[in-house]
Amino acid sequence: MENHSTEIKRSISQTIDFYKIYRVFLSRWYWILFCVMFAVGIAKLRLLYTKPIYMSSGSLKLQDAAQGVNTSAASPSQTFSYTDKIQAESYTIRSNQVILDAISKLNYKISYYIVGRINLTELYPSVPFKIEIIRQDSSNFSREQYQVEDVDGSSFTLSNPNNLKKDGKKYRYGEVLSMGNMEFKIVTPIPERGTYRFNFNAKEDFVGRILGGLNVSEAAKFTNVMSLSQTDGNATFAADLLNEIMKSYIKYDLIQRRMSANQTAEFIDNQMAFIDQATSKSGNSLASYKSSNNITDISSASADVVAKLSDYEKQKAVLKLQLLGIERLAQQLVSNYNKADINLDLEGDFDPMLTGLITQLNKLFANREDMSAQYNGNSAPMKSLDNQITKIKDAIKNNVFSLKNRKVAELEYIDKQIATINESIKRIPKKEQQFVKLNANFEVNNKVRSFLSEKKLEAEMNAAAVVPSASIVNPAYVNNFSIAADSGRTYTYAILLGLGAGIGLILLVRFLNPYIYDKETVEALTQTPIIGVIREFPSYIDKSNTQALSLAKPKSVFAESVRSVRTNLSFMASHKQSKIICITSEISGEGKSFVTINLASTLALIDKKILLIAGDLRRSRLHHAFGIENKKGLSTYLSDQNTLEEITVHDKTHKIDFIPSGPVPPNPSELLHTKKMKDLLVQLTASYDYILVDTAPVGLVSDAIPLIRESDINLFIIRSGTSQLRAANIPERLSREYGLSNMAIILNAFGNDALHSNYYTTDYSKGSGNETYYYSDYSGYASSGYYDEEPKKWWQFWKSGKND
Repeated sequence: MENHSTEIKRSISQTIDFYKIYRVFLSRWYWILFCVMFAVGIAKLRLLYTKPIYMSSGSLKLQDAAQGVNTSAASPSQTFSYTDKIQAESYTIRSNQVILDAISKLNYKISYYIVGRINLTELYPSVPFKIEIIRQDSSNFSREQYQVEDVDGSSFTLSNPNNLKKDGKKYRYGEVLSMGNMEFKIVTPIPERGTYRFNFNAKEDFVGRILGGLNVSEAAKFTNVMSLSQTDGNATFAADLLNEIMKSYIKYDLIQRRMSANQTAEFIDNQMAFIDQATSKSGNSLASYKSSNNITDISSASADVVAKLSDYEKQKAVLKLQLLGIERLAQQLVSNYNKADINLDLEGDFDPMLTGLITQLNKLFANREDMSAQYNGNSAPMKSLDNQITKIKDAIKNNVFSLKNRKVAELEYIDKQIATINESIKRIPKKEQQFVKLNANFEVNNKVRSFLSEKKLEAEMNAAAVVPSASIVNPAYVNNFSIAADSGRTYTYAILLGLGAGIGLILLVRFLNPYIYDKETVEALTQTPIIGVIREFPSYIDKSNTQALSLAKPKSVFAESVRSVRTNLSFMASHKQSKIICITSEISGEGKSFVTINLASTLALIDKKILLIAGDLRRSRLHHAFGIENKKGLSTYLSDQNTLEEITVHDKTHKIDFIPSGPVPPNPSELLHTKKMKDLLVQLTASYDYILVDTAPVGLVSDAIPLIRESDINLFIIRSGTSQLRAANIPERLSREYGLSNMAIILNAFGNDALHSNYYTTDYSKGSGNETYYYSDYSGYASSGYYDEEPKKWWQFWKSGKND
């Protein structure tokens, strides 16, 4: 048969249709709703089982407090930045000494809890019932929880701390209980409603809990304000504890700053004992010399010499004391790594930085001792602190070195002055020379003693005048807003996560989808024209396809979609009075036979003479639709077993003639390639307007190829949701390989499921003027009133996402 081209080649232009994208997600709105509900459910469970965490905040201001009356601390900006200072002070705040002192100010010995449906809640600072501790070991006692419940107002049950599920023993209020290496008694009744627990604590038991939630940082850059925060499962405990930590830090800082003045007073006391002894000895020597030599007084010249000599000797003695303090400090910087004990400023002319540097050094030493219990020597915090200590020690060494050189120079000058005075003493009468020396020695010792007494009083006054170098700017307040699980934020995130999961699930299903669902997908994959879209059959179809043959529901959208295909067939091979139509597909199950029967039925309704041939000699079921046996048919005709009249069935009810496939032959492909098959088709064209041949699938066997080559029209069936993407390329490949120009595609069983629909719209669908065939998928027209359709069930609404 001759093939005449009816295809108009056109370039396909596709544009994004945002309404289709909207329908994709609307079609599976219940997936999104389920994901959102699931995420919200998980969030609710999380909120139920997550213990709340509260954070309380406060701030301290670091300031430069004077070390005493006559000395001043060095400005931190002269030594290191506030950031470094705050970092150093943070170790002091987190030291065991400060933490333990803060705990001691709280009611820490007994913790009370109430048992909830899910969580155990600490009741601090509430005391639901009073427990009196009679005897308790300092550290070796049980920390297990005891569960108690009131029985009748006069007795209670106490559960085994190792097995809370086991029924506890019954005790009376006020009865002494001996357990856990301690003795105690419950004095006041336990509240009737609720189950309570309690346990005993030592101060050390809270250190880990506190350090785990304590945070110290710089409030802002280039400021001397330190921000402190404490997180804990009990909001009141966090606030009370943070306030006590700030107070304990200020107390600790004050003690450390007074230490310098106290050390100076202690050093002076040690020197005073020696000076008192020397003063007493020199006084006795002077009195003895005066008595033995009958000297009552000395001349005015000798008195002047004595005054000058005693003054210089006093200055020399003071300088020696200062050098002694400087030497001891230098030795400590070299050999003693734990503390700098001396901060002596007897004359008040020390470098003003020195006192502040030594105070900072002592604090860093204390911090390092506390940190050594938590970190090893090679850890980053320890190395950072060691670097700070080294920096401050180097600054102190340089200061001490220059100070020592200055004092030595002063001492050399005074020695020269004393030598000059001694030369002048030689000119005094010999009897007075010894008297002058003894008198000068006594005056020096007496003046040094008075000087040390004054400095001791000054050091004691300095100790009393020292003020803390930090003050509380903002005390901590109770914050009942949980930072562990903000319900509003958690639910918001859950909803967003559910929406994302639902949308992601839809995108994933689309991404993994290998099937064709709509005409836009077909148009994007091939240039072979689509002559129609047959809608999904409105009811159940049995295996014999009898409903299709009888055209059930002729006013349905489905029936109209079949009529649209019938109309387009008249445009194909229009020059032919009798048309041979070959129907095939890639694989079985895509609706070849179903489409063939429907086309035959609709063509018969317009008084066309129709012949339906079951051309699938391997697995045809068309005879079931006509209710006949398949004992003879095309296979027996081609094998010369029957005549054409014997195999032709005349269905007068539906006005369709039918040739069944016949028994399965051993050589189906060879029979269809015979000249007799070609002659049969030529013979039949003289008697029928349309000859519809239902063939075997071309993707599985080659039986249909000779029929395809002899047909006037070749229809390739693609079933929505069943045919894979590769099926759309087969018609184009057949046309190229066999020189065909009469291939067309029918999209079968289109159900308008928007989930897998292509979100592009082609120019054919938009009616831009390039379309070859008029057809519609009838989406959105079901409720127009022109079709008889059954109301959709609720599950059908879910499937399509929209009522068509």
